[in-house]
Amino acid sequence: MASSSTTPSTVSKRDRDSSSAKMSSSSNQVDAGGSTMNELLAKLASVLPKDLKFSIHHLSTPPTRTDALYVPPPGEKPDKTYCEKHFLALSIEAPVTGAVKRSSPGADEAKSAETTTKQVIAFAVEVFIFTTAFQTVLFVSKADSTGYLHLLKLPRGGPSPISQVSSTFVSYLIQHRRRKNIVSVVNLFGRAQSQYLFPGSGENDGIGPGREKHILSDRGLIKWWCRVLNPLLEDQRKDDRVAATKGYLLVPGLEERDMRAFIPRTVTSANDWEIGHPMERISHYTREFDWVPPRCLIPRYPDDPKSRYRDELDEESAKWKQDMGSWKSIRTLSQFWDTMAFRQECSSGRLTGFIWLVFDPKESETEEQATQATTASFATSFASAPLMTPTGSFDASTAFTPSTPPKRRVDVPARTPQASPLKASFTAGEMTNPQPDMAKETSKTEKEKKKKLKGRITPRVPRVKKHQRNYLFKRPNTTAYYHWPAEGRGDLIVDEHDYKRVVELLLQLDFETLDKACSATKRWISEAGMGAKWGHEIVGRRVQTVTSATADRGSAAPVNNLTGLVRKKKPAAVESGAADVKTNGLADPFTEDGTATATPSDAVNPLVLEAPKVNVLGAGLIRKKPKTSS
Repeated sequence: MASSSTTPSTVSKRDRDSSSAKMSSSSNQVDAGGSTMNELLAKLASVLPKDLKFSIHHLSTPPTRTDALYVPPPGEKPDKTYCEKHFLALSIEAPVTGAVKRSSPGADEAKSAETTTKQVIAFAVEVFIFTTAFQTVLFVSKADSTGYLHLLKLPRGGPSPISQVSSTFVSYLIQHRRRKNIVSVVNLFGRAQSQYLFPGSGENDGIGPGREKHILSDRGLIKWWCRVLNPLLEDQRKDDRVAATKGYLLVPGLEERDMRAFIPRTVTSANDWEIGHPMERISHYTREFDWVPPRCLIPRYPDDPKSRYRDELDEESAKWKQDMGSWKSIRTLSQFWDTMAFRQECSSGRLTGFIWLVFDPKESETEEQATQATTASFATSFASAPLMTPTGSFDASTAFTPSTPPKRRVDVPARTPQASPLKASFTAGEMTNPQPDMAKETSKTEKEKKKKLKGRITPRVPRVKKHQRNYLFKRPNTTAYYHWPAEGRGDLIVDEHDYKRVVELLLQLDFETLDKACSATKRWISEAGMGAKWGHEIVGRRVQTVTSATADRGSAAPVNNLTGLVRKKKPAAVESGAADVKTNGLADPFTEDGTATATPSDAVNPLVLEAPKVNVLGAGLIRKKPKTSS
């Protein structure tokens, strides 16, 4: 890890574009309704609690060339892939009580207690964006909280700021990374753990005083992610650039009816969600080839269970099988997911859920016309073929056999291969007169041999580096492989090396107690910005409301209590004047004449216990066994 004294190639977007991200005050606070706040801050402010201050720190990297997500089929080259990383941290102002000591003699004694506020991280999420010429994949890598959000004392029953920030941030990235005629996919896996990004926060597990981190179970975490991502399906459906939206859920080891219990129950959830996986649907290889090996349909994400299983299957298979795109034991995707249920990560007493959101783009008019023309041409050629009537002299060799046309790549032009101009010119020159070219080459070699260095040797003056050069922005914003607009970038843009350093630093800090968490937050923000002040402060605008369940209980119709109107028959023992009974040392509630005494408890509970009847046997009914003389 690089030390904090080095100068990384980090550039703040405020320094590069001061007109769009200029601070409104010296306190680095941005008004929620001001024109200087960008779109992300405005959306986050609209979902956070009203009149509460939050700090947003958004870190990102430019698109960087990385390894391909999918293994290509035999004979094909891997797709050119770029990766863009985003890290968003949400901080709050936590009240910290400190003792003020005397400055006079006896300074060791505390004079009074003073309450101050310190910044502490409450939640963070990490998203990787993989882009190729065929699709855009948003992989939610990690999401974790520290458990100190309860210091805001939000009313119970309201929407969680963590779920609102997660849904808003992912939706924001999808909106600014969508490309024309390119499918967009959101993918993640849910596996319950005590901590992912904040070491020591697992000790703040809600057991004991001051411990308020709510650690979800495996089932609770899968349900939570489905609820967080469900609004994205409804919001993206309203976009004119999206043709269809679909959510997929797969939990290895569970039946379909058990997996449907995780899907949120809304009006459109039956049509929006499907049990299964979309791997064959989102892969462009399935549209170009008639059959694709399952090895070529499983992506390779960082720290992903299915990616680790794929790597193990590659290791146990021979080299020639890998070249053919097949494995030794797994033949289909169904077998892959069936055996995935027996993996340690999916069968160690906890469930692991895999979630996909697929957003299909709308095809342009030119593509639709080309598709219709191709279909019409095949239909015409098939209809013009002669229809053969089977007879005794039928010759199968003369019959027209319909076949599927070979699929080709979209970027390969449909034309007849011709000789290149370079080859044609070389061939023509060789046939006419090759001697002048040989003479030119001979003259060049003679000049190189005769050239000698003479005179005084003057050393070259070294060029002093007076300012730091930044090459992060010296790249196109839009190419055939990625789309990197200025609106979707982070407040602090760093390269791949510095991003790893910042994230690794967070994993080395301690968030077990509030004091340690405040110190860790201060150090992380300072070292991530290399001492410079970065980030934004926003004020929430969402009015806190009570959930529907609580509201229903409060506005429910009153229940009619008919206890006082029910008249119960007195026990027979009371009416016949039976002997009084004493129970557990309490006085008999009945008088000697058999009438019940009025007690305050009778108005509430008129139930009267009946005395148990005792059967007494007479002396003549008992026989004693005679003693035998021994």
